[in-house]
Amino acid sequence: MIIGIPRSRLADEHRVALPPRAVAELLARGHDVHVEVRAGLGAGFTDEQYEQAGARITHSADEVWGRADLVAKVGKPVPDEYALIREGQIIASVMSLAAAERGLIELLLERRCLAIDFVTIQEDDGNLPVLRPLSQIAGRMVPQIAARYLQTDHGGLGILLGGAPAVPPAEVVVIGAGTVGRNAVRACVGAGARVTLLDSDFGRISELDWTFPGQVTTFLATEATLRKALSYADVVVGAVLIPGARTPHLVTREMVGLLRERSLVIDISVDQGGCFATSRPTRLSDPTYVVDGVTHFCVPNLPSLVARSASYALGGAILPYLTAIADRGAPSALAADRALARGVNVMDGLVTHPGLAAAHGCSCTPVAGLLPGGSA
Repeated sequence: MIIGIPRSRLADEHRVALPPRAVAELLARGHDVHVEVRAGLGAGFTDEQYEQAGARITHSADEVWGRADLVAKVGKPVPDEYALIREGQIIASVMSLAAAERGLIELLLERRCLAIDFVTIQEDDGNLPVLRPLSQIAGRMVPQIAARYLQTDHGGLGILLGGAPAVPPAEVVVIGAGTVGRNAVRACVGAGARVTLLDSDFGRISELDWTFPGQVTTFLATEATLRKALSYADVVVGAVLIPGARTPHLVTREMVGLLRERSLVIDISVDQGGCFATSRPTRLSDPTYVVDGVTHFCVPNLPSLVARSASYALGGAILPYLTAIADRGAPSALAADRALARGVNVMDGLVTHPGLAAAHGCSCTPVAGLLPGGSA
């Protein structure tokens, strides 16, 4: 199978889907990998390194999309790439299609693509094996983002995140105890901040309480407890995820008004729609805006700030799935792996993921019914 790795056209996206060492593994299995020129430079991988791994360097997006049976990307296709998408092509990336523009969904349906959203690859126990390492990185970056935008020169409250002798630390409130939330809690506790965690799952709260005894204040998430936490927060982290679906706005515009002026919102859920009513996607080169005196940091591709680490994490997570598709063909690979099958959002001109169908008001056809020997 020919696997294409195009250079990202998304503004401020520096990651690449596969680092050279992952490419070498695909080549060793007899597949061809075509990498667009300079595709890995943002993450510190040169064209020469890809060539040494056995890849072919292509000199245009037209060439890599035109040759590839399977295109592996970091983010969803951007409008400049729409014309390059071929009939029946396999596209695998972090698409977050539930929050994507309707035009992209219609194009994938029209061209009968097999669209695999890494965000929705999900194991039977609920684990998200591709999203997890990226979420871990995003959560662990919270203290460095918070510290920067609490600084006076960045319009912040002028508070030292970890405090100092006789000086209290910052109050960080984390909404959501999933992978992002747990890693944000760990990192913020390690940085010396005072941390409050809210989640609707008592089991998750109990786990974090046990892991950080006496170091984290926990609440079951209700409107009343959320309002209480917002009233004293210096930093609020949105870390809510419903796999494959839009994130609900748990914090209304009126509730944002409970935050004091120059406090900070970091909405890591923004790629799925955001959990603050005031959230809108920004970019790394212009990451913040202010609503009602509150600074909002809402960058969907936050791990791109550490592009090399994030590319290694993503490449390691997706390689087994790409290998299975390349070795066995998509139908056989999907039939053999339910987690991978759950990652399919569009197939044979039909929407196949319930979260995507609900977000865009479409009917949903189960993947199993589209595979050989399957039944709808």
